[in-house]
Amino acid sequence: MKKNRLLSCVYALWALMFIVMPILLIVGYGFTKSSVGKIVFDLSGYKDFFSNPIYLAVLLRSIFLAFIATVICLLLGYPMALILSKMNPKFKGLATLLFVLPMWMNFLIRTYGWLSLLENKGLINMLYGSFRLWLMGIIPAVSSWPEYLPLLYNSRAVVLGMVYDFLPFMVFPIFNAIDKLDKSYLEAAGDLGANKWKSFLKVTLPLSMPGVVSGISMVFMPAVTTFIISSLLGGGHTMLIGDIIENQFLGVGDWHFGSSISVIVIAIILIFMSISSRYESENEGGGGLW
Repeated sequence: MKKNRLLSCVYALWALMFIVMPILLIVGYGFTKSSVGKIVFDLSGYKDFFSNPIYLAVLLRSIFLAFIATVICLLLGYPMALILSKMNPKFKGLATLLFVLPMWMNFLIRTYGWLSLLENKGLINMLYGSFRLWLMGIIPAVSSWPEYLPLLYNSRAVVLGMVYDFLPFMVFPIFNAIDKLDKSYLEAAGDLGANKWKSFLKVTLPLSMPGVVSGISMVFMPAVTTFIISSLLGGGHTMLIGDIIENQFLGVGDWHFGSSISVIVIAIILIFMSISSRYESENEGGGGLW
């Protein structure tokens, strides 16, 4: 018992130092401003943000691209999770390991990997160029095609990077929800005359919704605040709210305005989390079945 309390105290101390304190500092900077050597209460950062249409446009773009990436992750991740849950137990562990393996690589290195694939002289454009030259010998009109595909430094590349980096965060919550599903429900649905498609719609999908909601939260929140992906794959042409925050802290050095923007993003994330948790609790309390 004493050992558990000691471990709890260590975790609480760690959380206080590296989670609570940084958030309190950000909130403190967000509602203050340096004036004649003094720190005074000030809300001008929020006024400047909401009165500037450029900042609002960047915020809306960040939410929109994060939403697109989340939808794509859901459309790709649910079938993947379903396939993993249906696999033979002998191969399920290996398949899960292979899926997790890229996550062990540094986030920055993984993003740089896409640069070598998508750039004008990258692998994809090399294959495209070879195909274009071959096709020109058959169809001369193909010569009007662009020499390179514009794969980098646009919003499509940013969404691609988000999907690649955050897809596992969608797959595993859904996989856990489906894998723990009581198989007797599916057997009962089959006994009542439901085919596989109807069993999925009436049993598997509703009971896996808590995993879906968790996956959406785990993808949407980092996608909104990311700046490495937009900086590398967007090349400055697709600026997100994370890029503005980074620039305020590291470029301009205005920690107060950067913190004000961070507080706004934190508020958006908290609202999204409260909606997600409320839906998840209602789904669990209602039994989940339609």
